[in-house]
Amino acid sequence: MGSTCPISSALDVLGDRWTLLVMRDLLLVGKRHSREFLASEERIATNVLADRLESCGIIEKTTDDPRSGKQTYHPTDKGRDLIPVLLELMSWSDRHDAGAIAPPELVDAYRADRDGVAAGLREGG
Repeated sequence: MGSTCPISSALDVLGDRWTLLVMRDLLLVGKRHSREFLASEERIATNVLADRLESCGIIEKTTDDPRSGKQTYHPTDKGRDLIPVLLELMSWSDRHDAGAIAPPELVDAYRADRDGVAAGLREGG
C-alpha cells in the first residue's frame, strides 16, 4: 500500500513538471490542441501525458473533426480545481525567483483577491 499522505497522493498524479505545464496551458492560457502545446516555450508533447491525465479524470479529449481526427483537450471539474494551485505556484515563483516572468496584472490581481481571480478563471475555463 502506498502512502496515505495527501501531498504524496497528489504528487502521484501531478509529480512531473509536464503535467502542471499542460494544465497551465489548458487553464490559464486556453490552449486546446496538440499543435498549440508544441508551440509553447517548453514544446510540450501531449500524446502519452494526455492519456494519463484523461485516465485520472483531469482532462477530457474530444474530436473536433471526425474526418481529420484532430483532438481537443478540455479540463474537467477535477482539472479546474488545480487553478488555485497553479496561481499559487506562479505567485510563489514570482516572489522568489528573479528569473521568472509572470504576467504582472495577473499576479497583482491574484494577490489582491485570490478567491475572486481563481473563481473567474474557473468560470471562464
